[in-house]
Amino acid sequence: MSLLSIFATALLPILTIGAVGFALGRLRDVDPDPLNTVTVYVLAPALVFYSLATTELASETLATLTGGIVVYHVVMILVAGVVARLLGISEPILGALVLVSAFPNSGNYGLPVSSFAFGATGRSTAVVYLAVQGVLIYTLGVYIAGRGGSDDDGRATWRIGLGRVLRIPLVYAVALALVARWLGVVPPTDIAAMQTLKLVGDSAIPVMLLILGIQLSDADLGSTLPKVGVVSGLKMVVAPAVAVGVALVAGFGDPVVARTFVLESAMPAAVTPLILVAEFGDTEVGGAIPVAEFVSAAVFATTLLSIPLLSVLIFLLDAGVVV
Repeated sequence: MSLLSIFATALLPILTIGAVGFALGRLRDVDPDPLNTVTVYVLAPALVFYSLATTELASETLATLTGGIVVYHVVMILVAGVVARLLGISEPILGALVLVSAFPNSGNYGLPVSSFAFGATGRSTAVVYLAVQGVLIYTLGVYIAGRGGSDDDGRATWRIGLGRVLRIPLVYAVALALVARWLGVVPPTDIAAMQTLKLVGDSAIPVMLLILGIQLSDADLGSTLPKVGVVSGLKMVVAPAVAVGVALVAGFGDPVVARTFVLESAMPAAVTPLILVAEFGDTEVGGAIPVAEFVSAAVFATTLLSIPLLSVLIFLLDAGVVV
């Protein structure tokens, strides 16, 4: 496929729905929190359970993929931390920079892009990525965000993160789906219950995109835009390179799984770090610029940059040039 056709088929539908959310956020005072709640507690768990329970990915592939996702995030956290320290960046901006550099928007952006780009296998792989990253961001992510806060008790921070993980229905959806697959008791997909789950889960994708657009519409770039160059380089250049290395070493077996893994890792910065730094980090960067503004600017900038960069990446992945 040409770059234009890839943009039209894989990115334009996502951008169109996101643009509707952006316009809605600009024109009306829309609070995305209730939509977030519905997505986290109803739509995403249904999507994850149905996708994992019915996926055709082999158990060995699922295990390798999970390991690859963990390794990628750990490597990116270390790389971002080293780069930030070499540049003389200290807490709390260091923690914020690491979060937005290491954690891609695998959910309300990455999942639909992967689905459009690589079909059912891409969607199943993206669901696994989303589930594993969800656990990581509420454990490692909470710890990193809390390092720059007033409470430097690492153990307390970890307890908060673990407590949050245990309250997320997505974790239990993953566990139930894997147990059902292991016991061989996954219900037939044509029964009413599974069709209902599929219907609810399918609605997660457009709702996620609307939420993303609404959240970006409220991004306050201010004077922070020139300061997100480091994040943009790490997130949109270094991160895909790290993902390619992990994919080559892991050897996922299925090339579509490997390509989706790289694509998910190359997504722009996630919005969740904004929530984490707001709750656990200091409120100011260098005594002047709020951390929240820095993270918002990073999310906004990397999302804009992702449009041309992901088009090229999908083209290279689809051609088998990268992995």
